[in-house]
Amino acid sequence: MVNENLTDKPGQNQPDSFAPEGEFAPPLRLALAYAPAAARPHWAALMHLDNRLARIVAQASEPMLAQIRLAWWREMFARPASEWPAGEPLLAHLSAWDAQRSGLAALADGWEAMVGEAPLPATAFAAASDGRVRAITALARMVGSTADRAQIERHAYRWSLADLAIHLSDEEERVRATSLLRAADRPTARLDRAMRPLGVMRAMAERAAAERRPIGGAGDFLSAMRAGLTGR
Repeated sequence: MVNENLTDKPGQNQPDSFAPEGEFAPPLRLALAYAPAAARPHWAALMHLDNRLARIVAQASEPMLAQIRLAWWREMFARPASEWPAGEPLLAHLSAWDAQRSGLAALADGWEAMVGEAPLPATAFAAASDGRVRAITALARMVGSTADRAQIERHAYRWSLADLAIHLSDEEERVRATSLLRAADRPTARLDRAMRPLGVMRAMAERAAAERRPIGGAGDFLSAMRAGLTGR
């Protein structure tokens, strides 16, 4: 069966069409607010795709169904954007990613690692996080980020593991994801403005994961604001 212990992601109850930014869950809306205007549409498109792929994994009744749907997205990202079919609003918003499609394909590959019998091994969470890292570093190239790539990767990897940990209902899986997070290298440098949403997401997710709860509360949002203003 599909790993049913992955609970709904933030914003995951949206319809499958590309939703306006206002329909993101509050933590993602807050993170997105720190993106410069030119980078915001690219961040929004990536957030929507990540939610869509997570929803495929969480809601499919059989592994094959999840794999078929994820394979469709991978197939799209293997083609130039000019060959993508019309009628899928999210694809239309991802067309600007044409030169960075490999990062989107890596994201789909990462989510496929989350398909399997629970409890999933730690390697599944590492693979899912690696896919997200590759997508975020592709985004960094798109938006012309000047931040150190290794630092971006550290922020992204830790955010992903913390985000997964707070959305896993299986205790053994949560322990495995949290153990990876504890062992992961911490960022040591600031993120530039184009990548501030990543710092905001990481700050909220890490705080919530440490306390074994969903994101929410004044402390999380204060941490997010600090990360958004300082890039740390």
